[in-house]
Amino acid sequence: MKKLTIGLLVIFLSIAGCSASFEPELTRIDVQKISEEGKNDGEEEIIALKERLKKIQQAFDKIKWSPNTKPEMARKEDIIATFFIQEEKNMPETLYHYRIWFEGETATIISDKENEGYGRLTDKEMVKALESELFVRE
Repeated sequence: MKKLTIGLLVIFLSIAGCSASFEPELTRIDVQKISEEGKNDGEEEIIALKERLKKIQQAFDKIKWSPNTKPEMARKEDIIATFFIQEEKNMPETLYHYRIWFEGETATIISDKENEGYGRLTDKEMVKALESELFVRE
């Protein structure tokens, strides 16, 4: 009886340990700055500092997405950002690509993520924070 109880306890603890939820995590962002002529000017940056990633994620949380919109932009994007998101424990990151335009006090974002699509960020403070975090620092 004692062996059965110990066996059940081990099985229960194994199942409970495996079912712990895993929160997706932004692990890094690769940023390419696009020149005014619409070319990749060679400036690239990898953002991996948790503090910077958190600020960028906070700005992205404020974006209003329109998933079924097919926008046409008059000029090339200012930034191309590739987000590396760890969605499952012990699995490779999933990559999401964002094209970002900064227009004064707003930002326009086009995502390849199916449930996002076209988005606008209109919170002035968040736009400023996003722009300062994404542009390559010299």
